[in-house]
Amino acid sequence: MDIPEPPVTPRPAATILLLRDGPAGIEVFMAMRHQGSSFMPGILVFPGGAVDSDDAAPGLLDPAELAEPLPDDAVSRVAGVREVFEEAAFLLARPKGDTKLVAQGRFERFLETYRPALCSGEAQFSAVMAQEGLVPAIDLMVPFARWITPVIRKKRFDARFYLARAPEGQVGAHDERELVNSRWTNVADALEANARREIKIVFVTRSNLSLLAKNHTVDEALAAARARTIVPVQPQLVDSPVGPMLRIPAEAGYDITEVLVRDVGD
Repeated sequence: MDIPEPPVTPRPAATILLLRDGPAGIEVFMAMRHQGSSFMPGILVFPGGAVDSDDAAPGLLDPAELAEPLPDDAVSRVAGVREVFEEAAFLLARPKGDTKLVAQGRFERFLETYRPALCSGEAQFSAVMAQEGLVPAIDLMVPFARWITPVIRKKRFDARFYLARAPEGQVGAHDERELVNSRWTNVADALEANARREIKIVFVTRSNLSLLAKNHTVDEALAAARARTIVPVQPQLVDSPVGPMLRIPAEAGYDITEVLVRDVGD
């Protein structure tokens, strides 16, 4: 397979697995990428996207508002909060000086007032948060995985995956721009539907769903993620008798370490 020379530099990105407990186990919020998208059209994904320069704006994060020092990936976490609000209508934020997330009524007003302008690029997340006196609740985001797009791709991301419990009362809604047909789905059901080819999920998403499926409750999943060492995964291209394959490190903790390029799905 052709590899771009020089390889494309991966762009930092953040992806959020929003979780809730369901009657048959953990449920995760997913949506389908728009068919007109330049990246993975028609694929079922978790909300997320590339880090923007505004995500590092001074004043967005105040260490005094957090119980712990700012993590090294603070900017990526802010990007995740912004993306999940724009794409999926969840707000992981709290008023400055408060320990509780934004109250339901205030969240609904915030959603109606600012989401359209943020999605269209007419407003900046840092300015909106400052105006409303809110701070991203990045402490509620638990690092889960980190995947770097293989060098064979022309569009590459260094994507950090986070787990977060969905705020109470917030149900989510796709943005009708990047994402369509959103849903809460049982993790096992999503994997089985993909196996039956009823939906299409790419290798990285399948892998992280399978890892998540080892847990039965949201509390269990969050605890397991906190105890886990995150090993960055950059699939490597290797030859095999049945065709080119992508290989990932066994120490990353996934059940599958090799996949045929033709089965990756993106």
